[in-house]
Amino acid sequence: MRVLFLVPGDLSAQLQALPAAAKLAESLSAQVQVACAPAAAAAWSLLPALEKVIPFAFDDGPTLADWANLLGNVREPDFQACINLAQGRQVDLMLSMSHIPNRVAAAGFSATSTVTPGSGWAPQTLAPFLRPLGIELDANSFRLSLPKAALEKAAAAMPSGDGPALLLCPSGHGQDWPKEQWQALPAAIRSKLPDLRVVQASSGNLMERACQMASCDVVLSSDPISNSLALFSGMPLVAIGADPASLPQRQGVQVVGQAGSLGNLQASEVLQALGLG
Repeated sequence: MRVLFLVPGDLSAQLQALPAAAKLAESLSAQVQVACAPAAAAAWSLLPALEKVIPFAFDDGPTLADWANLLGNVREPDFQACINLAQGRQVDLMLSMSHIPNRVAAAGFSATSTVTPGSGWAPQTLAPFLRPLGIELDANSFRLSLPKAALEKAAAAMPSGDGPALLLCPSGHGQDWPKEQWQALPAAIRSKLPDLRVVQASSGNLMERACQMASCDVVLSSDPISNSLALFSGMPLVAIGADPASLPQRQGVQVVGQAGSLGNLQASEVLQALGLG
């Protein structure tokens, strides 16, 4: 079976769709193709069931020729279902000319099943899109399937020592926790936990970053992409400045600080969130 996902949006939007795609692929023994912006396509490299990425920039004003090309990609394979997260007359016209028998969307005249997105943690909001296909989604249980060789490479690159490993993932954006606070934090933690191994987030691709996380013991992050990778890896996470509604409610996941006022966040509050207060 082959299923098409149409996912507009940035890298975060693509990551949020991974649990739904993985669950559908597992439940239906399906291969997945996805149409998304080329700049955000890297997220789908984390899905073993991925067959193909169709480059399509939904948010960049695609031309009639772009839509015609997408229709050609959609009509050629034998898709049995489409999960459509895009909206608009153009996407409806394109899908209405496809041969896909099951088309699930939140709205639009091309949909064979219309659903209302759920609430709460973003990956879980896609649960209603799978129900017309007879599938229930528990996004909180989704875990990345990472290659053994990549995991071994990440483990070999870890700092030596037997102490716990803390992965630091600053966003580096203007609204982040101040840089000097990030730089001073390791010494503050080592004063309480001398054998701590502090690891700086990799600048590599998403697979490398996910494998690095899997080699650590806890993640401290102000970066939304790193937050998603940590959650999908089942890692304990302290998310700096995150919206609590953007995270699942589970043990080992917590928020410290408020977005927009991270300059007021004290290191003592971060240490307390890490269990070192």
